[in-house]
Amino acid sequence: MKSNLPKQFLPLCGEPILMRTISAFHKALPSASIVVVLPESQISYWEELCQKEDFTIAHRIAKGGSTRYESVQNGLALCADSGLVGIHDGVRPLVSTSMIEQCFDDALTHGSSIPCVPVTQSLRKVSDDKSHPVDRTGIMAVQTPQCFKVDLLKPCYDQPASASFTDDATVFESLGHQVFVSPGEETNIKITTQADLRIAEAILNR
Repeated sequence: MKSNLPKQFLPLCGEPILMRTISAFHKALPSASIVVVLPESQISYWEELCQKEDFTIAHRIAKGGSTRYESVQNGLALCADSGLVGIHDGVRPLVSTSMIEQCFDDALTHGSSIPCVPVTQSLRKVSDDKSHPVDRTGIMAVQTPQCFKVDLLKPCYDQPASASFTDDATVFESLGHQVFVSPGEETNIKITTQADLRIAEAILNR
């Protein structure tokens, strides 16, 4: 992002990105318990930012780990042992109410749900100085929230971490569970670059 400020704290149309993300889930699921996982070095800044912005949506804070896997473990430790949990990127603030509701409904029915959108770009596999096209039929890009029944997910995070765990769905699958695919949204972008920030602003201003 070419910024000294972590991207989740950057303003998006006047409001910090992470606050917009939390607000989206509070709007969709007002009775849900919200856990925010942050690096320990950022927690005091976040608490001060909440006071400055008069941000009053109730949430608990878990300390992040050295890896995403450890961070999810720490967040899950603050969750109940039954019900549903949705794990979401803090920098996906444009997730819609209807998509959140759909993912949680599907997880309730199927035990899990991950939102995906079809890949529309042409793909190539590059190896050394050679490349070849990849058939994109059936290939999907994975988004969040990734939702699960808590009693099924927690045991998955009791096992040692593995390089094959690229997201929560792959951790869930490692114990033999099936992952249900729900429809994602093209506007549910992950803000990781300055260009993403401008796109998000355009979407909100639209």
